[in-house]
Amino acid sequence: MNLKGKTAIITGAGRDIGRACALRLAQDGANVVLNYYSSSEGADSAVAEITAAGGRAIALQGDLNTQAGVDALVARAVAEFGGVDILVNNAGGLVARKTIAEMTLEHWNTVMTLNLTSIFLMMKACVPHMSEGAIINLASQAGRDGGGPGSVAYAAAKGGVMTMTRGFAKELGPKIRVNALCPGMIDTDFHNVFTKPEVRKNVENATPLKRQGSPEDIANFVAFLASDQSAFVTGANYDINGGMLMS
Repeated sequence: MNLKGKTAIITGAGRDIGRACALRLAQDGANVVLNYYSSSEGADSAVAEITAAGGRAIALQGDLNTQAGVDALVARAVAEFGGVDILVNNAGGLVARKTIAEMTLEHWNTVMTLNLTSIFLMMKACVPHMSEGAIINLASQAGRDGGGPGSVAYAAAKGGVMTMTRGFAKELGPKIRVNALCPGMIDTDFHNVFTKPEVRKNVENATPLKRQGSPEDIANFVAFLASDQSAFVTGANYDINGGMLMS
């Protein structure tokens, strides 16, 4: 993919999928702005790797649940590189597994803000600086199938991401394309924390490709959606789960 001269913001870029996306977009020539909340080591090492290869990248800590965090990130990207061409909304998380009996309104609102509202805030802040370009949102297979035990809030938020992707694709076209990916079981810290090893093995065995996905699998698809190779694609929510769920 040729992204030379483009500037990309990747949220949640300190580890796993976000970090892989930053490295891949930089490899394709983009200037990269990595946001992270707590994974400074991963973000800083990615910047070092990108600059050592001749690319341009910066990392900025920020809480994208807040307007101030969002504004600071976008302002830094614009000041450093002159604008925004690509936005990869990757930040998010399950927080905790809670049944309806266990779930408080505070938990529900926390999950919604982290996974849905933060994406809205990032899009709203970036769009004025995008004369054209691409936005790629990270949704989830949970947004299609309701998620696993105790993840209804997360699944509902990711379903919201999918619907928001369709709606903003209509609103922001033809200059800005908006698409989303719906990853299944990807080998990340998310599942290291929230999914039992035996469950992961069962999913692998039930998947036609007989493996978990890798962050690089996601990053490769993000690079395609960020590039002109996908110039006639917008409003799509792509499954990327090795065939575990076919929608």
